[in-house]
Amino acid sequence: MRQIFLDTETTGLEHKLGHRVIEIACVEMRNRRLTDRHFHRYLNPDREIDAGALAVHGITLEFLQDKPRFADVVAEFLDFVRGAELVIHNAAFDIGFLNTELALLDMAPIDTVCAGVRDTLRMAKDLHPGKKNNLNALCDRYGVDNSRRTLHGALLDAEILAEVYLSMTRGQESLMIDLGHEMVAHAGALGLGVAGRQRKPQIVLRASDDELAQHDALLAAIQKESKGKCLWLSGETPG
Repeated sequence: MRQIFLDTETTGLEHKLGHRVIEIACVEMRNRRLTDRHFHRYLNPDREIDAGALAVHGITLEFLQDKPRFADVVAEFLDFVRGAELVIHNAAFDIGFLNTELALLDMAPIDTVCAGVRDTLRMAKDLHPGKKNNLNALCDRYGVDNSRRTLHGALLDAEILAEVYLSMTRGQESLMIDLGHEMVAHAGALGLGVAGRQRKPQIVLRASDDELAQHDALLAAIQKESKGKCLWLSGETPG
């Protein structure tokens, strides 16, 4: 299973108002193990950056003046994410901006390239309803180190998100392991093998005539000592 943890930074909050992507970061994970492959680019947006956005990520227009434009990196970006599941915190935001950038180039939406999109914000809300579920809150909840996150940065946030995701989904693996043990135990109690096959019938040893005589003598002694209250002889069920 190949997953790409993706994050973007932008000039503002609304792609419908003409705001643009200024940073893209992707971190690759295969079979729940991070690889050393990542994609990270700063982009020249050809427009001003809102003061509110600048306060969040600290990326200035001056810094971006010599950086490539989205059109310059789009082929490399799409090749990197192709066929993978994208894992994004608040996916609607990033996907909206990426699709806007692709539309400006007359290109198809991102979901036509990747294998799907998983929103960790939606996952967190389902797991922790009524609680804060931003990335910092999840780091505190799951013990993920975010001490370097003084400002938002796409690459660092993608790396942190990967660690948070592993913590969020690790319990599912434990649950499946526990259920597996429980199913094996339950099968044993039913006389079934691990694969669900019926075990061979157990050998039943019947009492000999001498053993039956000794048993009757024991019950008679109990009947005498209890003054006729031996339950085995009366046929009553113990309460």
